[in-house]
Amino acid sequence: MTTSWSDRLQNYADLPANMDGLAMKKYRREPYHRVFVNRSLAMEKIKCFGFDMDYTLAVYKSPEYESLGFELTVERLVSIGYPQELLSFVYDPSFPTRGLVFDTMYGNLLKVDAYGNILVCVHGFNFLRGPDIRELYPNKFIQRDDTERFHILNTLFNLPETYLFACLVDFFSNCDRYASCETGFKDGDLFMSFKSMFQDVRMPSTGSTSRGTLKDKTVENLEKYVVKDAKLSLLLSRMNEVSKVFLATNSDYKYTDKIMTYLFDFPHGPKHGTAHRPWQSYFGLILVDARKPLFFAEGTVLRQVDTTTGRLKIGTYTGPLQHGIAPRTSCVTCWGPRGRTLCTSGTTSLETSSTLFEELQGLDIFLAELYKHLDSSSNERPDISAIQRRVKKVTHDMDMCYGMMGSLFRSGSRQTLFASQVMRYADLYAASFINLLYYPFSYLFRASHVLSPLATRNRMPCIDCKEGECKRSHLTRSVSEIKPPNLFPQTPQEITHCHDEDDDEEEEEGGGGGRRGGGGGGGRRRGGISFK
Repeated sequence: MTTSWSDRLQNYADLPANMDGLAMKKYRREPYHRVFVNRSLAMEKIKCFGFDMDYTLAVYKSPEYESLGFELTVERLVSIGYPQELLSFVYDPSFPTRGLVFDTMYGNLLKVDAYGNILVCVHGFNFLRGPDIRELYPNKFIQRDDTERFHILNTLFNLPETYLFACLVDFFSNCDRYASCETGFKDGDLFMSFKSMFQDVRMPSTGSTSRGTLKDKTVENLEKYVVKDAKLSLLLSRMNEVSKVFLATNSDYKYTDKIMTYLFDFPHGPKHGTAHRPWQSYFGLILVDARKPLFFAEGTVLRQVDTTTGRLKIGTYTGPLQHGIAPRTSCVTCWGPRGRTLCTSGTTSLETSSTLFEELQGLDIFLAELYKHLDSSSNERPDISAIQRRVKKVTHDMDMCYGMMGSLFRSGSRQTLFASQVMRYADLYAASFINLLYYPFSYLFRASHVLSPLATRNRMPCIDCKEGECKRSHLTRSVSEIKPPNLFPQTPQEITHCHDEDDDEEEEEGGGGGRRGGGGGGGRRRGGISFK
């Protein structure tokens, strides 16, 4: 008698009934409330939550904040000798996206996949076609490890810079006063390379003057540039009930204090009717001037900050944490279990792109029908030109739903470099970390089991263990009376590994069964989650 899969599972655990067929439908939260999963993660195992401030706790309003950064950088370029005409440019949020690569040799903005294959190439405001791209980049490919030439513009702070690169290249390419060269522009005896242009734009971004000016302007009008959300204090207070919470930011204490004070400036506490609490009370540890990523790679000096004056003390602080004193930088902290939650926004034009995606699926079905009864012996050649043109049109329209550079995560059927980085470094990702408010802290985030198209179509039937051993016994050869201890590997009779929950190994005493790394976790940083 055949039993259903849910009946079989009932023998092993106390599971809900009626788990077969349409009776069980996967519940999904609203898309703007959802947290998406790359690797399974059990929230109840998280021992600490770590937050960045800029573009995480403090979400800057777009495009107002990017426009401010763009204008300040243009003004600075003009002040050092760039043409006055540049002041006419206005930031266009529909052009840039995160994860583009700037080629400092040819001045092109590139959208690439994880391997360096070029998906989109733009010179100024001119989108290049395939033949033109191949002239500059053989096989439409770049060596991403050539970091002297190719610079990845990953962060939200890079968006105004990205658009400014396009503006500069387009201006000098079309201005009669300048002669275009392969690697830059000439004005009489003066030559300006794309690399020097890149350095002029980027170098102040890492200095105190330009970024300091941006912060000063932000503080002058916090309501215009910073998003304020009452749910922030509610989420942090709930996190404090189940684990430790800390803040690690590259910003200095004075700026951090002003931004955070504004974010928590409500007449009530986490809930209506509760007393207001200062922002510092929501964090067990506050790390400012962290100098990430140097902080992660090499570590930095731990210094005290007097929160009254903002002044630093010399020397490395070695004492216990004290009220009213915040470290200037950080020591090594637990982040794991295996990665960080990367908060990104990718829900714009969702309904339109979904409709176009359905049309693409329909075109694929129609294409399959044309080839349905054909094989290598067929001389018939179906006319698919109309379908190909429509696929290109729909794919382009779907990309344009997200802006001129297309989707943050895809270009047609190809994943972008940024998408691969999210897959590599983030266990979870969402439009905002606030979405965790809609999940219990005991929640098990499960990654979907996705088979490749080849695996889906070529699944092997399940073989009974005893039947397999019987068949293998006929394969033995009586070449010698001396036989190896084991002729064949044995099918595991118990669970030996589960990569979705590999942090469970740390909880096993004695590391039985030859577990690698024992109870120490093999040196991997575990027990916490950070938000970027």
